Amino acid sequence: MRIAVVGASGNAGSRIVAELARRGHAITAIARHPEKIAPQPGVTPTRGDVTDQGSLTGLLAGHDAAVSSVHFLDFDPVKLIGAVKDSKVGRYLVVGGAGSLEVAPGVQLVTTPGFPVAYKAEAEKGAAFLDLLAGEKQLNWTFLSPQALFTAGERTGKFRLGTDQLLTAADGKSWISFEDFAVALADEIERPAHIRKRFTVGY
Repeated sequence: MRIAVVGASGNAGSRIVAELARRGHAITAIARHPEKIAPQPGVTPTRGDVTDQGSLTGLLAGHDAAVSSVHFLDFDPVKLIGAVKDSKVGRYLVVGGAGSLEVAPGVQLVTTPGFPVAYKAEAEKGAAFLDLLAGEKQLNWTFLSPQALFTAGERTGKFRLGTDQLLTAADGKSWISFEDFAVALADEIERPAHIRKRFTVGY
């Protein structure tokens, strides 16, 4: 498939590009600084700005799927969704956040007393973005949330999938590596199972 990845030079974005490339897809790797994107077969580093709706529309056009892996505080959600819709890309997948996952019925992680203040604004913006997507009836969107700890690690291919609840391992840890998150996202692109839904991945 032809897949565009916005935010391709970031922690999650770079792993997603690498995972899709290893599966033989043709990747347009979009970033403000494309020189930071590692050379890989099938990957075309491309300069792009998530805040420029018109330009981004043109970059996304003609792709089978688009992935956005950008901090929610760094863009206008209406403009980004507008660019995706105007580009008529087949599917839109979002690297989400854990803050909107539930730790109890109706209780989001971001609202709990121990949630780190430094990440609260980003988490709240991510939850609002998910709400905005939920109102889209034509866009084929999917929102994939990581766990409370989202960090560099190994590509094991062994993880659990969930829906709207935080996943916690037997040791009480809630986490997923960038590498295995990328595997779950690539699997979803190749075998769609969560159209117009949020799901989550964790150990």
